[in-house]
Amino acid sequence: MRYCVIVAALLAAGAGRISAAIVEEPGRIAQVAWLSGCWAQQTGQTIVEEQWMPPRGGTMLNVGRTTKSGTLVEYEFVVLREHDARLAYEAHPSGQPEATFLSTQIGDDVVVFENLTHDFPQRVGYRRVGADALEAWIDGTLRGQSRRVDFRYRRTSCVAP
Repeated sequence: MRYCVIVAALLAAGAGRISAAIVEEPGRIAQVAWLSGCWAQQTGQTIVEEQWMPPRGGTMLNVGRTTKSGTLVEYEFVVLREHDARLAYEAHPSGQPEATFLSTQIGDDVVVFENLTHDFPQRVGYRRVGADALEAWIDGTLRGQSRRVDFRYRRTSCVAP
């Protein structure tokens, strides 16, 4: 009986350490954990969604899609990973070659990535606005003209209705 109590105590102590290891993520990726969750913007019949997995293993993964009138218009996969002292935003958009943008600004409420050699966009940014809103944008130069596209996301359920 005494042996069972000791084993149970050791297992409980070990399980606590395992849980802590899963939750804790050292490094810069932890600074943008606020991106985690599901976000959506709806304008008329167009819905833009992003779903960010929480930090783990020095990465965050994102899947995004745009639908219009219930039809898929485009999608994108993003791998956000630690890269030296910066974050690398590796975008894999539908119908286009992948592109990597490196962080130029990382904060408690904002992160901006840049790749000046990319056609468009050259910058991708996210800003947290309170607990349930997220402003995102892409900007740069397209055919010699400055262009910016804004997304105003609201936190949404990750479970389909």
